Amino acid sequence: MSDPFPAIAEAEASGSTAELFADIRATVGVRVVNLVWRHLATMDEALPWAWAAVRPLYQQGMVDQTVIGFRQAMALPRLATLAGDEPASVDAVLASYDHSNTVNLFSLGALAAWLRGEGAAHGLPQPGTRLPTPDVALPALASENDVTPETWRRVLRLNCFGDSEQPLILASMYRHVAHAPAFLARLEPALAAVQADGSLDRAIAANREAARRSSRLLARAITAERPAHATDIESSVSAFVNHAIGKMVTICRAIRVARESAAA
Repeated sequence: MSDPFPAIAEAEASGSTAELFADIRATVGVRVVNLVWRHLATMDEALPWAWAAVRPLYQQGMVDQTVIGFRQAMALPRLATLAGDEPASVDAVLASYDHSNTVNLFSLGALAAWLRGEGAAHGLPQPGTRLPTPDVALPALASENDVTPETWRRVLRLNCFGDSEQPLILASMYRHVAHAPAFLARLEPALAAVQADGSLDRAIAANREAARRSSRLLARAITAERPAHATDIESSVSAFVNHAIGKMVTICRAIRVARESAAA
C-alpha cells in the first residue's frame, strides 16, 4: 500500500514535536499518538496549530460529553461471536482505540468544520466531566516485515471493510492487533458478513452523520487564527475523519460489544 499520509514515528520525534506528542498522550489519555497527529507533524507548523486549537475541547470535557451522547444512540452492526483465548493485548488495543478514535473523531471533525467555516449557527457545546481513559500498554505497531505475508494480506483486507476498495489510510488498530493472527482470522469473516448484508456500511454512515452534526457544534468553541496552509490541513484532517477514524469508531465499538457479549 502506498502511503499518501506520511507520519513521524513516536520514537523518532524530537524537540518540540516530542513535547507535543507527550502532551497529546497525556491529554487524550492514551499510550500512543494516533496516526493523524503524527501525520500533521510532517506539515510545517500544522501540529502545534491544530493541537492548540482543539486542546481546550479535551481539557474542558466538551469532547467527552459529546462522546457520551453519541454512544447512547450509536448504530452498530451485529457481529458473530468473537470469543477466543486471545492475548490480553488484544482487548487492550480495542479499549485504547475505542477511546482515542471516538474522542479524536469529534475534536478533528470540529477542526475540519471550523476550517471550512461550517460551524453550527446556534448553540454551544457543554463542558463536563471527562471520561475515564484506558490505562493499558499496547504491543508494537506492526509493519509488513514484522508479520507473516498471510497476516499482512489479512490486515490489508480488513482495512477495506467499511471503506472504498482502495482505502487511503491503513488503520493503525489492525497493525496493533497483527500480533494476534488467530484473532484476525476470526475477525475477517465476521466483518465480511456485515459488509455483505449492508449493515456495516449503514452503521458507519449513520454514525458519521451524527458525528458531523455534533462536530459542527463543537467547532463553535474553537478560537484560533486561521493558519497558513489551512486548505492542506483541512484536507488531511477530513481524510482521517471521513475514512480511517470515521469507519474505525464503528468497527472497533462493534468488535468490543461482540467480545463482551460472548464473555457474558
